[in-house]
Amino acid sequence: MKKIACIVLSIILLSACNNKAKEAAAEKEDYQKAAETLLEKEKKNPISFLTVNSHDKHNLLGQTVIKGSINNKAKVCAYKDVQLELSFFSKTGTLLEKDNETVYDNIEPGKSADFKTKYFAPKGTDSVAIKILSAKIKE
Repeated sequence: MKKIACIVLSIILLSACNNKAKEAAAEKEDYQKAAETLLEKEKKNPISFLTVNSHDKHNLLGQTVIKGSINNKAKVCAYKDVQLELSFFSKTGTLLEKDNETVYDNIEPGKSADFKTKYFAPKGTDSVAIKILSAKIKE
């Protein structure tokens, strides 16, 4: 009778351990699928995960000096070679000129990259707006 009780108890304990192992494996697989889905989403649309902040001033040579940073809000994807569009506006909001600039830097997830550029802006420039056009995926 004691042998039967020991055998039944052993079977119950082994099945409980097996279930926990299966649950852990399933949880790991679900996490992996979620990470892969997130990576695909971040690769498909880099502009959604990048933001740019900047300020500008004029130097003694009459150039407009633009300093800024590009922030990567992605969780798993790193970006590089971010292409920016700089728009120069007058006091009345009239678009005077557009130029493109590329920031050749690697931006890891959750990090930022600083940049600085100088332009001889068109006469009458009062402000500069910056927009991210594209970015490459860092492999």
